[in-house]
Amino acid sequence: MRESMLVISHLNKHFGKRHVIKDLSLEAKGGEIFGFLGPNGAGKTTTIKMVMGFLFPDSGDIYINGINTKNDYEGAMASIGGIVENPEMYKNLSGRTNLEMYARLHGTLDDKHIDELVEMVGMKARIQDKVRTYSLGMKQRVGVAQALVHNPRVLILDEPTNGLDPSGIKELRDILSYLAHEKGVSVMVSSHQLAEMALMCDRVGIISNGVLLSVEPIQELLERTQSENIVDIKTDGNKAKEILGETWAEKVRSANEKEIRIAAGKGDIPVLIQALGAGGAEIYGISEEKLTLEEAYLRLTEGGGGIA
Repeated sequence: MRESMLVISHLNKHFGKRHVIKDLSLEAKGGEIFGFLGPNGAGKTTTIKMVMGFLFPDSGDIYINGINTKNDYEGAMASIGGIVENPEMYKNLSGRTNLEMYARLHGTLDDKHIDELVEMVGMKARIQDKVRTYSLGMKQRVGVAQALVHNPRVLILDEPTNGLDPSGIKELRDILSYLAHEKGVSVMVSSHQLAEMALMCDRVGIISNGVLLSVEPIQELLERTQSENIVDIKTDGNKAKEILGETWAEKVRSANEKEIRIAAGKGDIPVLIQALGAGGAEIYGISEEKLTLEEAYLRLTEGGGGIA
């Protein structure tokens, strides 16, 4: 049984009168990559900033490696590392010097450990160069190494693939998989891209408008979000919508004078045809297409929105 390394319990946060994080509870376990998934502005970064100690919650508890941040803030923070938004480094110093300085701050300077981290993130050839000469992907890799210099049990990365090319995303994915599955680190990654999370994560928690909608294994989420297809029926869509009435109202995705598009399973198609025919609709053609991951995800979160 994997141990829960990060526990968030009934977390709430207001900005003025706006209630932006609403009674949020979740757990991330050692040895897994936990995806924190939600539309831009859903509350991911606000939650992560509270976990990292950059913001304080109005109520609720955060436990890191079993330590409540309220009771022993420094002890809890000793077990966590992460990148929120962008890696912070001195641009006119080398990547190596940045890592050494960060290690000294934590009292964990160990040349051998830094060598191992540099090797792991694939920066051995460039680590002595100044940070200002690095690409975004290189900065992200050094940022991951920097977050790991004090051997944290929990690693949190906020939108870590922003700006990375496909090669850089795969490299980062491989690094995080190694850390979680080989080293037993609890890795929490936030993103608004379901397809990206599908390739990276073991479990995902979905947040929208500050509310946690679900926590489930990624495969179960994919099966659930893609259980329906889009049925495109060539007919007078406005008339068809009227015929189908309230029974199908939530399933209708669009309707016009030439067609109606409906989210439906295969077993629903004969029922649809029968209902439309009985109502006097003339049908000229039917086609079916799979929902993309993004379409399914947007349906699940109802478009998202809110405070970042």
